[in-house]
Amino acid sequence: MKELLVLFSCIFFLAFLVPWRYRNHCALLGWTGMVLFLFAEIPYYLSINNVLYPVLAVLSVPFLAITGKNLLSGERLVRQLSTAAAVAFLIYAPFEFTPLGDWLIAVVVDQTAAVLSLVGYPVDRLAWNLVSRNGYRVEIILACTGIQAIAIMLGVVSAVRTTFRQKVLSFLLIVPVIYLLNIARNVGVIIAYSGQWFPYLPEIAGNGEPGYESFFWAHNVIAEGLALLLLIGIAWGLFSIIPDLARYATDLVDLYIREIRRAFGRGT
Repeated sequence: MKELLVLFSCIFFLAFLVPWRYRNHCALLGWTGMVLFLFAEIPYYLSINNVLYPVLAVLSVPFLAITGKNLLSGERLVRQLSTAAAVAFLIYAPFEFTPLGDWLIAVVVDQTAAVLSLVGYPVDRLAWNLVSRNGYRVEIILACTGIQAIAIMLGVVSAVRTTFRQKVLSFLLIVPVIYLLNIARNVGVIIAYSGQWFPYLPEIAGNGEPGYESFFWAHNVIAEGLALLLLIGIAWGLFSIIPDLARYATDLVDLYIREIRRAFGRGT
């Protein structure tokens, strides 16, 4: 079901890129599919004690309402946001729906294992996407490759017009930086988990699996927090490279704030 929701969103976001009468309706369906996907993921994330994505799912409901209203009224800023999402899907789809995704996972596993050996923490390869150290197994999935963050940030760049120089600089800031730091993230999580660095507060970090607490703190808290800071840093860099993107982001935030204030009767 979750894979179908991603495919549903992808189809309608790509249809939004086609200049036709119902393109804004297609974007709305694309956003709806993504919100439904977030809710479909809640049981999984709760099973690993990750509350960030369930919170995002709840917040996505008012986001969808505001986005839908403004899409159907032809609001330029929200159309640009939908363009960013559509371009992100255009980049991400080949990795999600073709063997290219398995190829990328295998490459990331190879490189992660190589770095682990280089720093003195060699792992055993149990399968093409599965490594083990000290009896603790870690499966590398597509979300562990960084392709989602890369696609999103490249999509963000597409929200405004850019020069060739701005495109090149943005690509260099996004792709190699996210990819290499994602390898470092994988390495850090595997070392911390297999070394049981953080065996703390099992009542909130445990899931019944021996040693899971270290994975929880390393992956769900530290790595997620650092990834968020990384994306903020990259966004700041993009604003320096593309001043129009900074102005667009400010205008978009102002739009959503006005809509929220209006919903609570505090603005017009």
